[in-house]
Amino acid sequence: MSKILLITSSPRGAESLSTRFATKIANGIRMQSGGSLTVRDLIANPAPHITQDYIKGRVMAPDTRTAEETQAVEGAMELVDELRAADVIVLGSGMMNFGPSSQLKAWIDNVTWPGITFSYGAGVPQGLLTGKKVYLVTAAGGVFSEGIYAPFDFQTNYLLHMLGFIGLTDVELLRIEGTVQGPDAAQAAIASTEAAVQALLAKVA
Repeated sequence: MSKILLITSSPRGAESLSTRFATKIANGIRMQSGGSLTVRDLIANPAPHITQDYIKGRVMAPDTRTAEETQAVEGAMELVDELRAADVIVLGSGMMNFGPSSQLKAWIDNVTWPGITFSYGAGVPQGLLTGKKVYLVTAAGGVFSEGIYAPFDFQTNYLLHMLGFIGLTDVELLRIEGTVQGPDAAQAAIASTEAAVQALLAKVA
């Protein structure tokens, strides 16, 4: 049975297309595999932003940490353990000012941890969270996969880089674009994404 981790990060709630389709993918895989599903909603249950307690605490022996350092490190380790336990990760991200939401950035900062999720061998970084399948669902009101706005997509390339940096290199990307370019464009984008999700789930089966 597959252990599936669904991570959602859009503050748009029920209106979020990245959350909608990421959830659909995760539920579809769960039903087909008979596996378990863990949900990490970074809006309802946000990862803390990085503090000095976390920075200092993660390089200290557990018995030398202050209470605040222990709390910061244990909170981050909970997020890492969710990743370690998962066979399949589904990540939904809606673009905010050309990049991911601050909530998702905080989660990335917590789980990008030297010696835990990546290491340096001969000076070369090596991701440690290998052997997992990732489905990355990104949403944007404009079209950033091509055309004049492509250089301003600091969401997709950043997420792919950071996932790969910690060893998550087997990533399937699903883009939802052009949803604020009029009703017809929005409907077309949603219909196209629905078809892509169905094709993805058929392939998984």
